Amino acid sequence: MGSITSPDENLPLVDPNAPENHPKSHSKDVHILSLGFLLVFSAYGAVQNLESTVNDEGDLGTISLGILYVSFMIFSLFASFFVRKLGSKKALLLGTTGYWLFTAANLKPNWYTMVPASIYMGFCASIIWVGQGTYLTSAARSHARDCNLHEGTVIGNFNGEFWGIYATHQVIGNLLALFLLKDGEEGNTSGATMLFFVFLCILTFGCILMCFLSRRDVSLEQPNESSISCFSFVAFVAKSVVTPLFDTRILLIIPLFAYSGLQQAFVWAEFTKKIVKPALGESGIGGSMAVYGAADAICSLVAGRMTSSVSSVTWITLGGSSAHAIILLWILLKYSTTSGVLGMVYPLIMAAALGIGDGVMMTQINALLGMLFKHDMEGAFAQLKVWQSFSIAVVFFLTPYISLHVMAGVMLIALCIALASFFILTLKLEKGFSPR
Repeated sequence: MGSITSPDENLPLVDPNAPENHPKSHSKDVHILSLGFLLVFSAYGAVQNLESTVNDEGDLGTISLGILYVSFMIFSLFASFFVRKLGSKKALLLGTTGYWLFTAANLKPNWYTMVPASIYMGFCASIIWVGQGTYLTSAARSHARDCNLHEGTVIGNFNGEFWGIYATHQVIGNLLALFLLKDGEEGNTSGATMLFFVFLCILTFGCILMCFLSRRDVSLEQPNESSISCFSFVAFVAKSVVTPLFDTRILLIIPLFAYSGLQQAFVWAEFTKKIVKPALGESGIGGSMAVYGAADAICSLVAGRMTSSVSSVTWITLGGSSAHAIILLWILLKYSTTSGVLGMVYPLIMAAALGIGDGVMMTQINALLGMLFKHDMEGAFAQLKVWQSFSIAVVFFLTPYISLHVMAGVMLIALCIALASFFILTLKLEKGFSPR
């Protein structure tokens, strides 16, 4: 696999004659993309963290998130087609509308507003994340080529910057939630309404910022997509879903994809509801998730700077996963809600460790896909979102019926399987095996 870290000269998504291929514009676009996602997810991330507690009547919040991620999973099967059809910039712009609508639905939460908004947001989430992975990797490759830099290092640096800035959304959004819900009664609707209104304003600024991204999606491989037939669409989707499953690399990474979704859903649903809320109260969710976001951001930046090859991805991922393993073992063997200072400190320590693991994992998975799948970035990132959203949806639907300890046990087993599979992939890549 000698081509893994060498610059790819045949880039399907970047027009080498386009004016935005000036080296400075690549960095500028990464800054804009990162800040745009920071604003959008500062609002949505905090909304999602609060869903299971603010909209707890009839488990409306939890079930809405479950529906959202089922929709996310289904539409991810088609996401690569829509991103190719629209171009990643337009996909990013369209994707932001789903987050805006879902947040707006929380101003009047009921089954008739939340369910349709969840379904539509699943579609938007699928295209915005495939578009993000495609756009960021294209920018990194162009920058490496134009500046004659090591491609793997640039991909790692760009992913480190994006995920580091993106992760701080947990700090901003959740601190807003902490202060606006502070001193309010449990389930205080006036405080929640004000919070959601502020989030809508932040989302609007994020949507506007995305408009300033350079277009870098000129497809050189599919000139006739504008007149695509229904049969061609079905064939394209079938190929994008089935073909990657014949690639040994994808099969060996799928367990890691699934675990990355499990650990995120664990934080959003189980951790906030069953560990943070009993110890710190509803308003304390914002503070603990701010700690989570700060640790996530710092580790994303550091991990991105350390990334240069598949080998470095492997060892960095192992280090980040160790933080998760320690927390899961703590929950299984010893943890229980206590009073006093320690009762307040333990959830914050857990939040920091979970943030460290998430920051490392998301940075490294995205960098790895950028290194390995140069000719079908959309398909690779779509597979990531299919398996992530599937595992997230499973957690949200099972949360009302399983205990915290059972969930921690399932997570620990999934983590061991994911790491074992990933190490097998690394060994095979070092031996230079044929991936198909």
